[in-house]
Amino acid sequence: MSDSVVAYDVLAPSRRRFLKQAAGCTGLILAPLGAIGAQVSPVRCVSFVNTHTGEALRAEYRGQDGYRASCLEQVDRFLRDFRSDEVHPIDPRLLDLIYELQVRANRAATFEVISGYRSPRTNAALRKRSVGVAGHSLHMDGRAIDVRMQGYPTRKLHGLALALRRGGVGYYARSDFVHLDTGRVRMWAG
Repeated sequence: MSDSVVAYDVLAPSRRRFLKQAAGCTGLILAPLGAIGAQVSPVRCVSFVNTHTGEALRAEYRGQDGYRASCLEQVDRFLRDFRSDEVHPIDPRLLDLIYELQVRANRAATFEVISGYRSPRTNAALRKRSVGVAGHSLHMDGRAIDVRMQGYPTRKLHGLALALRRGGVGYYARSDFVHLDTGRVRMWAG
């Protein structure tokens, strides 16, 4: 499959559309990973819907020969700061975390994006309103994302993310999302 991204403007895709998208994610391993020695496919596909804009994206961002630059650019655009429309490169390892979570959850599910890239100005504004926003958030480096998985308990998603032992994992039960980043290993609850 060539670099592929499909965008559409719906908040809740129909079951049929979801199943078509899931089937379109070639190479997606649907068996749960064991704790040690687990393998994931070199061909990787992720699906997102932005909770603020309603935009959706299905991206086969990695092929047999590595990351697909043109697809990563589309991911960068999708995960832009929706408040300012600023685009920033997203760390491909963040996509790998998302992909590995869907494999561990044993489902090709769509991730609802609460926050991807944040401009410094947006981050400063959010920090004024909440003590839970870091002064130099990894969101500003394109290395963090706040998500939930459609049809999957966020508490369980949090547990799967912790089991990966890669990067930061924050759990926001009241707001129903998990923060993931490619920084050092750490955890917290908000």
